[in-house]
Amino acid sequence: MKPGDCPQQDSPLFETQAAMPRAVEEYLKPEVVRQIARLDLRAQFIVRGFLQGLHASPYQGFSVEFSEHRRYASGDDPKDIDWLVYAKTDKHYVKKFEAETNITGYLVVDASASMAYTYRQELTKLDYSISLAAALCWLMVHQQDPCGLMVFDEKVRTSLPARSRRSQIPQVLSVLSKVAPSGKTDIAGSLVQVAAMLRHRSLVMVFSDLLADPPPIRDALLRLRHGGHDVILFHVLDEGEVRFPFEGMVELTEPETRDRLVIDADAARSGYLKAVETFREEYRAWCFRAGVDYVPLDTSMQFDRALMEYLHNRRARF
Repeated sequence: MKPGDCPQQDSPLFETQAAMPRAVEEYLKPEVVRQIARLDLRAQFIVRGFLQGLHASPYQGFSVEFSEHRRYASGDDPKDIDWLVYAKTDKHYVKKFEAETNITGYLVVDASASMAYTYRQELTKLDYSISLAAALCWLMVHQQDPCGLMVFDEKVRTSLPARSRRSQIPQVLSVLSKVAPSGKTDIAGSLVQVAAMLRHRSLVMVFSDLLADPPPIRDALLRLRHGGHDVILFHVLDEGEVRFPFEGMVELTEPETRDRLVIDADAARSGYLKAVETFREEYRAWCFRAGVDYVPLDTSMQFDRALMEYLHNRRARF
């Protein structure tokens, strides 16, 4: 048994949003976000909660630092000071030139059949990944960062070139909203294809459950790194795959081959949980050595961790 083998509306949120402010955490909980059917509203909802959380945290400066502004420094032309920002922050900021601020990002989403799994019948791994990708797109474009998209299973099926204009958001979200999980996966081959398609240094953000042979995937990630690209690997598992909450005799279904196996869940639990822990730890250790940012996620986790990882990566570049 291995990780990934698992048993088989619109919301009034935005109608009451102005009248009843929500705690920051509410914006970031998957069980709340899933009630929002429209992907554009879902993305804005996640980012709003994230930015509110930054404002109330030690990272308060991020919301300005990661916009199109930077702190005024000796030698800057005072005419470039943004007085609207000064009025809000009581600090002097100047508008960044395009070359100072741009980071080209590509959202690379695994849409193979295994990403359709959900233990609670709420957000699937693909739903969770798409929600995160949509929020990252919204955040990037509002930072004036070009954002592109690639969706793959056995190969890259859909791609959009990176652009920073506001119209890019509905284009990316339109594609994401139509993605349906299907077919087998070739993560390694698809990432090699991604590397061949990129013409300029980029930040490549991969969303996948990584349920395939690790060595070829690692080789493909190294190819991206050797090409000068930064990589964030969002390892998205279902909460059921991480916690194994099953009891008694259960039937497991391999999501892509549809092979079935009946096991005693109680007898298998300890070995399964150890295998998942080892699976993640080996990826974490390898990614650290390779200079890949590894972010283990499951579908019960709030969305802020992934958004913060993007901001940390962006900050390290400038």
